[in-house]
Parts: sequence; structure tokens; C-alpha cells
Amino acid sequence: MTQFVVDDLTAQLEQFRGNNYAVLQALQTTQEMIGFVPDSALDVVAKVCNVSRAEVYGVFTFYSDFKNTAPAKCIVKVCVAEACQANGSRELVDELHNQGFDVHTAKQNGNVQMEQTFCLGNCALGPAALINGQPIARATAKKLIEKANEVAR
Repeated sequence: MTQFVVDDLTAQLEQFRGNNYAVLQALQTTQEMIGFVPDSALDVVAKVCNVSRAEVYGVFTFYSDFKNTAPAKCIVKVCVAEACQANGSRELVDELHNQGFDVHTAKQNGNVQMEQTFCLGNCALGPAALINGQPIARATAKKLIEKANEVAR
């Protein structure tokens, strides 16, 4: 991160100064501001919240929504909770994987990143998915790939 970004981030996190219970909020603020949490931002959060870098890293790695690289233009999340599994989400994940999307490790395929998540609250219309936060009901590989490619353009 450039010094400008570090200074700006520090200013944004000032509200959490000395509050060792605010690490999660500080990480959320960082990701909202930058789009992801770069490694150097962990040091900024640790300093502001007056905790060790290890404590910040522990919170960062515990929550799967925190990313340490810039996100893809299009992020697809496929629900793999029990209700969606009963409606075919595991088969959907396998089909996406066979189509070249590394759903298991959430690596980018061009401008599209697909990942698994648990419960999107749309159980009755499973398998459920999100494309950049927008819900997709009764998701199929064809539907997700078409919409994802449309969004990623």
C-alpha cells in the first residue's frame, strides 16, 4: 500500500483507536474501503486497535469473506448448506468445476470468481446463489455462467 492509502486507512480506522474488541469492525472497514485486505493493512489494524498482528491475522483468517487480493469483477457464491444440497448444489458445484471454475479454492477464472458459501436464506428456491450480492434462485451452471459472464464484461 502506498503511504497515501496507509494514511487514509488509518484516518478511517481512527474510530477504533485503542479498542481491542474492534478488530473485526476494523477489518470490515478496511475491506469496504480498499475492496480487500492487503497484508500491510493487518499491521495498520493491529496498531490502531492496540493488538498484536497475530490477533488481527487470526480474525482475518477465521472469516472466509475477508480477501487478501483484489476481487474479481464478478463474484458468484453458491450455497452448499443442507437444504441446497438436497436440491442439487453439490452437483452444481461439480458441474461448475467441470466447466473450468475452481469453485473449491475460489480462484479467479478471468474476471469471474466462484466460491462456496453456507446458507443464503433462500432455501425454498435452492440451489441458491449470489452474483455480486444479487440472489439467484434455482441456480443451474448454465444460468450462473451466462449471468456471470454478462456481469464480468
